[in-house]
Amino acid sequence: MAGLEPLYAWARPAISRPQDALVCGIHWELIRHGYRCLGTGDQPGPDERKSELLPAGWEANKEVYTLRYKSTDDAHELLLKAIMVEDSMILNVMDRRSQKVADVTLAVADYINPEHLDDFHKVYKNTEELRTRITSGIIAPLGPPAGKARKEPESKEDVHWDENPLRLPARQPMGTRAPSRPSPLSPFAVGGEDLDPFGGRSGGMIVDPLRSGIPHPGIDPSSGIPGQLPPGAVPPGARFDPFSPIGVGRSGPDPDHLPPPGYDDMFM
Repeated sequence: MAGLEPLYAWARPAISRPQDALVCGIHWELIRHGYRCLGTGDQPGPDERKSELLPAGWEANKEVYTLRYKSTDDAHELLLKAIMVEDSMILNVMDRRSQKVADVTLAVADYINPEHLDDFHKVYKNTEELRTRITSGIIAPLGPPAGKARKEPESKEDVHWDENPLRLPARQPMGTRAPSRPSPLSPFAVGGEDLDPFGGRSGGMIVDPLRSGIPHPGIDPSSGIPGQLPPGAVPPGARFDPFSPIGVGRSGPDPDHLPPPGYDDMFM
């Protein structure tokens, strides 16, 4: 059916009280969320079929309306009881598959104009509130049918890698030359590499004698340093802070091993 209006026009001969009109509106909300009506009563009857229409005799008992529904994917089977208590309608819904129960209490006068049962355009009021109450009080607690569930991304492949701000750029293959970098001696390069470590800039705060402007022929930490680093320990083009003096056969003591002047002066 196209909507609640054709349903109400079809069911109008059976609607004689305001609660009938409210049950009709509740029924249509269940239809909108992927359920179909099977029939009346607690137990199934012969030759039952899923339908968007209300079953015959649905309004026979004005105090307790009992309807059964099944989702279009057959995952949920609901037993709905709408019980009138004075001017309010208590909806008690149980999913027979999961044994989950949901309850909603509605004041009939909040959603139905009893003096306009013959006019569809005036009989319902606060329709958005009614939809919200049904959705939050019945559909959400019991779980929507699979076809009405929130659609998730089909796969992680749908997300473009270029749009991920946390993605690291591809590492340079072994054996290739490191990218060319601006001169670290530029007075405007201070701190540039720390601000943009992957941008090929220079001027970072990490001490890297290999990029200090002083030539060191034959020194390539990516190929390994004998006795200190195996080949491949330092990625090509990476900033490298050596943990020992560069070069082999350095003469003289290591300045780090000498005591400071006056180290034995107790007044220092």
